[in-house]
Amino acid sequence: MTTTNVINASLYDNLDFDLVRDIAPVAGLVRLGLVIVVHPSVPAQTLAEFIAYAKANPGTINYASVGSGAATNVAGELFKAMAGVKLVNVPYRGNYLPDLLSGQVQASFTPILQSLEYIRAGKLRALAVTAATRSDSLPGVPAAGEFVPGYQAYVWDAVGAPAKTSVEIIDELNKEINAVLLDPTIKAQFASLGAEPMLMTPAELGTYITSEIEKWGKVVKTARIRVY
Repeated sequence: MTTTNVINASLYDNLDFDLVRDIAPVAGLVRLGLVIVVHPSVPAQTLAEFIAYAKANPGTINYASVGSGAATNVAGELFKAMAGVKLVNVPYRGNYLPDLLSGQVQASFTPILQSLEYIRAGKLRALAVTAATRSDSLPGVPAAGEFVPGYQAYVWDAVGAPAKTSVEIIDELNKEINAVLLDPTIKAQFASLGAEPMLMTPAELGTYITSEIEKWGKVVKTARIRVY
């Protein structure tokens, strides 16, 4: 199970399965925030300056995503709603980085690992991460929630099983998976990627999935996101 699954629950009307009904939550694996980046030509050094600039120039800033309804899109739409700015989503079927690096598009809500080398080289400017707290891989970059209270957007992966799987099997799988996630080597590898272990009980994961479906469903509806 992934972030894509919970977004798709609202994005598509004809799915042949129900994520909550048909899949039993087993354990979380990993989650990571995105990073809000801009091309250096954008006259904003901080997220606060970016918000002010966007408000002064509504509809003139384009942000790239990997497609309508993708995590990089809904994260941007949630930010627009909560920050009160008008940005224009430019959905790409493939890699948008060349256009972002050239300034054809001005911003993106992009995976940290994908953009880290360009941030360090000064080819992109990191304004904020979308996780609840700052990332170890970008320690000097604030969390977006420091400027837009309550804003969070994660990409995550988890393990599920067929709905009729026994509780005993699910609990044993959860125990073994969480033991791996607690391994210091695994935690260090995740941290190097800007990610963190998603330690949860099956019940906690079930609650999290339900809340994510509701959260992104509202964004899909409010932003009128459609796929064609």
